[in-house]
Amino acid sequence: MKKHIILIIAIVLLSCILATAKTVKDQLGRELEVPDDPQRIVSLAPSITEIIFQLNQAYRLKGVTQYSNYPAQASELPKVGSYIRLDLERILALRPDLCMAIKDGNPKEVVDRLHSMKIPVYVVDPRNLETVIQTIVEIGSLLNANENANILANEMRNRLQRIKASVASAEQRPRVFIQIGISPIISAGSKTFIHDLILMAGGINVAAGYTAYPHFSREQVLALSPDVMIITSMARQAVFQRVKTQWSRWYDMPAARNQRIFIVDSDVFDRPSPRLLDGLEILVQLIHPELFEQSQ
Repeated sequence: MKKHIILIIAIVLLSCILATAKTVKDQLGRELEVPDDPQRIVSLAPSITEIIFQLNQAYRLKGVTQYSNYPAQASELPKVGSYIRLDLERILALRPDLCMAIKDGNPKEVVDRLHSMKIPVYVVDPRNLETVIQTIVEIGSLLNANENANILANEMRNRLQRIKASVASAEQRPRVFIQIGISPIISAGSKTFIHDLILMAGGINVAAGYTAYPHFSREQVLALSPDVMIITSMARQAVFQRVKTQWSRWYDMPAARNQRIFIVDSDVFDRPSPRLLDGLEILVQLIHPELFEQSQ
């Protein structure tokens, strides 16, 4: 009798779960069933964490990745490893009813393993600012936060249009080199967020045409003759400053000769989150300071 009652309860619970689930298609074209109202989300990338916070849905988050540090409250959530080295056991221990992953970084084998355990994993694959905005709208729909998502999306599009209008008045397009790795020297080539940001900020990416993240020797960088050099890395501030000082000695490079070597926070340039617009505004200020002198 006891086993019979347990079986009935299990069937009723399963029926409730199925009744409150919906079928969606993620950005990889995969169909999956997700809860109508997910309550235990594990975010598998810092950018996804930021988006969920921006949508005022942080109460749903039960776990995040190691470098989810924005906003500050995200740092207090349980960690499930870094987004490229996920800890499956920690994810499972949080009993998620939905995981949210990103194609560029999260290991496919972990996503497949979670899927095999009947844990839905919604994968996003944003490639530029517009698809970041689309991703925000999709996540808003998943979390029943459509109104917040649409407001945020419209604000981002309006802000982007204002930036583009400002850059359109620039008379020149300086040559820009962004260093995202120190040893070896790594930059951002075509088909990266940083490449798109440089173009939208009115610059020429001198690393374009190479692979997504090409490696350079010092001599190769000097031969590219950038007008503006921007150093962005997750290394400590002392390392940033040392690299800037080293580049500043090469006066044959226009960026050094004209004192246009800058250090910036990497998080606002390489995370496909709403803060990419902060990164874009920073780039415009560094590449085209004359636009801001005119408005003063």
